[in-house]
Amino acid sequence: MIDNARRLVTADGSIFDPAAYEIVLRPLDAEEGNGWLATIPALPGCTGDGESEITAIADVRSAALEWAEAAIHDGDIIPNATHHPIAAE
Repeated sequence: MIDNARRLVTADGSIFDPAAYEIVLRPLDAEEGNGWLATIPALPGCTGDGESEITAIADVRSAALEWAEAAIHDGDIIPNATHHPIAAE
């Protein structure tokens, strides 16, 4: 859902934050073009890649925003986060 401030909201009402989802990284072999593949299992089909682990993570988090917007557009819900980042004190 999208709240009144036009923020993406998960099924439990939390603000959607791609950093709150578990990312799985896998190195790509030469046949796959080398680099890294990043996926967010809680968001089916949400993937990103890059030459390094960091670039793959940034790419999948960007893809997660597009995934969430498409889910809302299609009338689907955004799954709850799999973990919550630790807030800085």
